Amino acid sequence: MEHKKTFSRGASSSARPRTGGASSPRSYGSSRPRTDGASSSRSYSSSRPASSRTYGSRPASSSSARSYSARPASTSSSSAVRPASTASTTTRVYPAKPRPFSARPPLGRSFSASRGGSSRGGGKRGARKGQHIDINKFINKTVITEEAVVYTPEHLFKDFVIDERLKANILGKGYNEPTPIQDRVIAHILHGHDVVGIANTGTGKTAAFLIPLIDKVLKNPKEKVIVLAPTRELAQQIEMELKGFVKGFKIFSVCCVGGAPIGRQISDLRYQHNFIIGTPGRVKDLIERKLINLADFKSAVLDEADRMLDMGFIHDMRYMMDLMPKDRHTLFFSATLSPEIAALIKDFLKEPVMVSVKTQDTSKNVEQDVVKIKAGEDKLEVLHDLLIDPEFKKVIIFGRTKHGVEKLAVALNKKGFKAQSIHGDKNQGQRQRALDTFKKGLAQILVATDVAARGLDISGVSHVINYDIPETYDDYVHRIGRTGRAGQKGKALTFIG
Repeated sequence: MEHKKTFSRGASSSARPRTGGASSPRSYGSSRPRTDGASSSRSYSSSRPASSRTYGSRPASSSSARSYSARPASTSSSSAVRPASTASTTTRVYPAKPRPFSARPPLGRSFSASRGGSSRGGGKRGARKGQHIDINKFINKTVITEEAVVYTPEHLFKDFVIDERLKANILGKGYNEPTPIQDRVIAHILHGHDVVGIANTGTGKTAAFLIPLIDKVLKNPKEKVIVLAPTRELAQQIEMELKGFVKGFKIFSVCCVGGAPIGRQISDLRYQHNFIIGTPGRVKDLIERKLINLADFKSAVLDEADRMLDMGFIHDMRYMMDLMPKDRHTLFFSATLSPEIAALIKDFLKEPVMVSVKTQDTSKNVEQDVVKIKAGEDKLEVLHDLLIDPEFKKVIIFGRTKHGVEKLAVALNKKGFKAQSIHGDKNQGQRQRALDTFKKGLAQILVATDVAARGLDISGVSHVINYDIPETYDDYVHRIGRTGRAGQKGKALTFIG
C-alpha cells in the first residue's frame, strides 16, 4: 500500500487573529492569532453477444442469490483488450498485467497474495508479507434479510453533558440518537478516561471522539488535540466532520498530510489552532522542523491504529507519543485487536476503558462471492461483462499496484465506461476530483488501491470488486466495507485464478 501524504487546510471561514510579523501575501479571509506575535490585516452498448459468468461458489450447501450464464472462454491472450466495436478487426494490445497466481487452484485452497511494487511512505516504512487466505472466506451468500434488532441507545445526544452550542450543532446536523460506539464511549471521554474503541468501519467512530474533544476545547480554549490517521483521505474526512461540528465557533484546525507543498502547512501552523489532524509521516516531518511542539498537546487520538501498524508507522507513533506529556488523554480506535495492538494499548494508555461494538469481521449486509478466471479467458473482458449489467450502478474496483490501477481505469474508459482512479501517484487535487466525481454519480466506477479501503464514507456503492487479491484478510474486510453501509445491501466479488 502506498501512503502518500497531502494537506488540507483546517481553517473555517470565521475570523481568527494572526500573529505574523508582516502582512501575509496570501489572503485567508479571516484573522486569528499567530504564535510569533504580529498581525495582518454510464452508458455502454456492445455488439457482442450477451455474456455470462458463473460466480464460484461453495458446494451445494450454499445457495446462490445470483448466477450468470457462461460465455465461452476467449482464446485471446490475457493481455489483449477486445475493442468495443466488433466491426473492427484491429486488436489493441496493452502491457501484460501480472496475475496474482500462475494457475487457478481448486476451491478451498489458500492463496498467498503479495502486493508487488507498492510503496509505503517513500520506502521508509516496512512492507507487510502477504497472508495465506482461504478463498472460502471470499464467499458468503447468506445475506440477512429479516428485520434487524434495533439498537436502543442509553443516551440521546441532547442528554450528554456538553456545551449547548455544540449540542445545537449536533442536532442541527440531524443527529438525535448516537450509534452504539458513540453511545458507549462519549461519556467516558467526557470524564477524561483513556478509551480503546474496537468497532467495524462505518460505525461513527469519528464523531465518537470529536464531540467530547470539541467540548473540552470549548471549556478550555488553550486545549490542543492531535489526531493521527493512516491515510490522507481519512484525515481530510475527519477534518471535514470537525468543521461541521464547530461551525460558528472560534475553533480551528490544521490538516497535515502530504501531497501539497509543505509551505502552506507551515504557514497555517503559525495561526491559532486547537486541532492538528494528520498522517504520522508528515506530522513527524513538521515536528523535526520544530513547527509542532507535542509538549503542548494533552489529548491524542490514534484512529485506525491497526492500519497504521500495518503500514509500518509503529516507530513514528512511538516517537510522537514519547514527546507528549505523560498525563495526556489518549483515545485509541481500531477495527481489530491483535497482540501487536494490545502491546500498543499497554504502552500508550493508562487504565483504559475498553469498548467493543464489533459484531463480526464482515458486514452481514454484503453478499460475497468469487469470479473464476478460466485458462485462456481475458480478465478484462470478464470484468467488462459484469460491468454492463445494470445492477452494477456504482462500483469500486480494487487493484494491487498504482500502475495496474491506472492502466485498468484507462482501459475501462476506452471501453466506454465512465471510470475514475485514485492511487498514490496522483496528487491530492487529482484524487479529490476523482472522489468527488464518483460520489456525485458522474462516474460509474472508481478504481483504487487500498488507500481508499479505510475511512472513506461513500454512500450508495452497489458493488466492490477485488480485481486483484488483497494482501491480507484485514485488507479484504476493509475493501468490502465500502458497500453494504448504513443498513443497505451490497455485493463483493473477488477475481481468482
